[in-house]
Amino acid sequence: MDFKFTVSGRISKPVHEVFEAVVDPKKLSGYFTTGGAKGRLETGATVTWDFHDFPGAFPVNVVEVVPDEKIVLTWGAAPEGDDTGNYDTTVTMVFEPLDDNTRTLVSITEEGWKETETGLKSSYGNCEGWTGMLAAMKVYVEHGINLREGFYK
Repeated sequence: MDFKFTVSGRISKPVHEVFEAVVDPKKLSGYFTTGGAKGRLETGATVTWDFHDFPGAFPVNVVEVVPDEKIVLTWGAAPEGDDTGNYDTTVTMVFEPLDDNTRTLVSITEEGWKETETGLKSSYGNCEGWTGMLAAMKVYVEHGINLREGFYK
């Protein structure tokens, strides 16, 4: 069994504008990283995402960025609490232009959890988080509203 999921959403803006809403830390902080994002997503970089509604800032390792097409990241999975130790999962975001580039399909896949009860639970939590991120990004990019503010706390 492979703990892996993909969530997708359509945003009514051109692919470049949607892509920039993820790679630009100021924009990402406007709807997703409630405590702020530090560092632009560029291949080989390590940036920090801070969530005030979850404890602490998280280092995010940027594996690959293909402008307006794809972002691949790794970051720490939730601690297992047993002898499996700390490990990273891989997040792949794909951006596809739709309708003569007036809309964008964003697909986010995350994979790599240990095949344990804790790994399964963590994957469910992150699936919820990325689904919320897509909804918040849609509202922010299309209407300038921070949907996440106050949602989790």
